[in-house]
Amino acid sequence: MSTREYMLGNVAIARGIVEGGGQVISGYPGTPSSEIIGTLASMKERDFYVEWSVNEKVALEVAAGAAMAGVRSVVTMKHVGLNVAADPLMTLAYTGVKGSMVIIVADDPSCHSSQNEQDTRRYSQFSLIPCLDPCTPQEAKDMLPYAFGISNKLQMPVIFRPTTRISHGKSDVELGPVTPEMPVADFQKDLERWVMIPKNARVRHVHLLGIQQDILEELENSPWNELEIKEGAKVGVIASGIASVYAREAVIRQDVNASFLKIGTYPVPVNKIRTIMENCERLIIFEEMEPVVEEQVRLIAQELGCAVEIIGKMQGPVPRIFELNTDICADVLAEVLGLERPVVPSEVTEDFDYNACRLELPMRPPVMCPGCSHRATFHVMKKVYGKNAIFPSDIGCYTLGIQSGTVDTTLCMGGSITVASGIYQAGEKRPICCSIGDSTFFHTGMNGLLNAIYNKADITVTIVDNRTTAMTGHQPNPGMGKMATGEETVEVCLEDLCRGLGAEFVETVDPYDLERTEEVFKRAKSYKGTSVVITEQLCVIDAKRSGIRRRPFIIDPEACTGCRICVNLGCPAIEFDTKSKKASINAMCTGCSVCARLCKFDAISEVNI
Repeated sequence: MSTREYMLGNVAIARGIVEGGGQVISGYPGTPSSEIIGTLASMKERDFYVEWSVNEKVALEVAAGAAMAGVRSVVTMKHVGLNVAADPLMTLAYTGVKGSMVIIVADDPSCHSSQNEQDTRRYSQFSLIPCLDPCTPQEAKDMLPYAFGISNKLQMPVIFRPTTRISHGKSDVELGPVTPEMPVADFQKDLERWVMIPKNARVRHVHLLGIQQDILEELENSPWNELEIKEGAKVGVIASGIASVYAREAVIRQDVNASFLKIGTYPVPVNKIRTIMENCERLIIFEEMEPVVEEQVRLIAQELGCAVEIIGKMQGPVPRIFELNTDICADVLAEVLGLERPVVPSEVTEDFDYNACRLELPMRPPVMCPGCSHRATFHVMKKVYGKNAIFPSDIGCYTLGIQSGTVDTTLCMGGSITVASGIYQAGEKRPICCSIGDSTFFHTGMNGLLNAIYNKADITVTIVDNRTTAMTGHQPNPGMGKMATGEETVEVCLEDLCRGLGAEFVETVDPYDLERTEEVFKRAKSYKGTSVVITEQLCVIDAKRSGIRRRPFIIDPEACTGCRICVNLGCPAIEFDTKSKKASINAMCTGCSVCARLCKFDAISEVNI
């Protein structure tokens, strides 16, 4: 009897890891991948090890070590995280694995929560590591046991590439059996394989190239590539991953007689591409982000001397940026094939007024939460260093400080301190004060701080410590004293760590205490060298979850002069009535008291309960 459950794509992926017998799972949080480890860590009954690592490079190396010992391992991250892990990835392709290893990298078309659009399939091409590209949460779940199996068979890691709509979409998923048997760890010493000195690496590179045909043949005949040749069809549609779902719906909507090839593996299924090419005069290719499939199709056509017309992203009209959807695919089909634009569904009359029932949503730019301590930190930073100072920032909630004028750069995880150092070393004379979160500091900020201190960069490093990894879902980090599973562990002291890296000026403040925070920042600004200010205050969301309840504040309309100082904080809990020219505080107030400390007219006070 089959069991179906309605679940999030990432939960389905976690289930696939369990069904496939994953034994060691590591990762670093990053949307849209974070829920995978969160789901596994929350399981009360588990026979596997799971951890949040301090960064993606570390996570990949942990999983690689487990796979070298012969067990089944998984590492999870988002697409930009693979940049951090690229160093071990490229050499891991040479060594291969003894057990099984799946590298889950969630791509984010349209960069909903990322600093770029990046296609992980390029890393698959670059490293010569096979890649699986699921089209639905069901397929994503089903692919994981297969991925373990092919990894073990080929003795190679396998990249698994869900995209945002797979990870965060929901659907019914049919569950499968859980693998009953687990391999036992047994690391076998093999210097020629595991020790990549040049002599050994050259031999392993030859081995890697030599197994590419085996990889191609294995994936060609996998269930993830589906070819349907339609009799009399002159048009062929090739689509990969979730784009295959959009494309198939568009073909049906436009009533196109087309042969269809769904691709779910890389290297691409060459023989299936040749078959559809030989049966069609025109090929239309749909894929998320880069024209990876299209490039291969064009190469195959060139090798065959085939005159088939190839239409995709490289010359248009399929867009190369942002996400695809069924409407975009249908519009492309209409443009290419000279069809009418998608018709109104039959149950809707021709005089139906779409504009009349269209819901216009107000713009909701992302903002820091009401009472977020970062807002107070940025207020003081700007006051002390001045609006003409330079404020390099990093990846996290505090990136939203852009609205307060205290974010001038955001490059990558851990990049704030190093960018600040570079600006200083370039000869910039203005004050430089960078900001980085606690989790990001543990991720790759430590190296940047060490470099700044060692090379005498005269900058202030602000570590905004909210005691969690807030932006990606409140995962624990080494400064919190607990692991992914909630188990207690060592709590790393940021002050001691910074001093251990050589910092001589290190101060910790409560950012809600504006006067003390301002005094410390003034001393940090005047300090010659690399100064570190740690602003420590529990994330307001975690504070609520832990039962902390502060009294909310209220504004006395009689005392309010409409100066807008409190409004300019940008706190969602503070509103301004343009008619009465008075500020007010709504029900979102968390009682941080920052606005009351700023008010020069004593118009803001705690609510008497």
